[in-house]
Amino acid sequence: MAYKTRVLFVCVANAARSQLAEALLRHTDSERFEAFSAGTEPGEVDPRTLAALEHLGVNTEGLRSKSIDEFAGERFEYVITLCDKSSLECQALPGAGEVLAWNFEDPVTSTQPDAFRHTLHEIHERIKMFVLVKTKR
Repeated sequence: MAYKTRVLFVCVANAARSQLAEALLRHTDSERFEAFSAGTEPGEVDPRTLAALEHLGVNTEGLRSKSIDEFAGERFEYVITLCDKSSLECQALPGAGEVLAWNFEDPVTSTQPDAFRHTLHEIHERIKMFVLVKTKR
C-alpha cells in the first residue's frame, strides 16, 4: 500500500470547520490522503455540521470532537488551521511538517441563514485545490 499524506485540520472547538475539512478531504481523495481533525478547546460536533455533510452525500461516520493532545507525538505532513485563533495556538505543534493557515468564518456563530452549507462549500473548494496542487507529480 502506498504511503498516504497525513493532514491534521485544527480549529478551536473541533465542532464545525475542522470536522467539515476532515470529512471533505476523505471524500475528495482518501487514496492519497489520511485526514484528521482536532480542536485546541474541543467541544461537541455541531449537528448542523453533520447535516451539511450528509446533504452533500459525504460520509460522517466516526466524526467526533477531539483534542489536539490526542495527536501529541504524531507526524503530519500538513497541519491546516481553519481560524486565526487556532493558527496562533498551533505554531508550536511538534511533528508538523508544513503549517497552513486557512481562515473561514465560524458557521456556529454566523448569522447567515445558510452558514453551514456556505462554509462547507468554501472549504470543499479549498480542499479540491489543495489536493490538486499537492498531488501533481
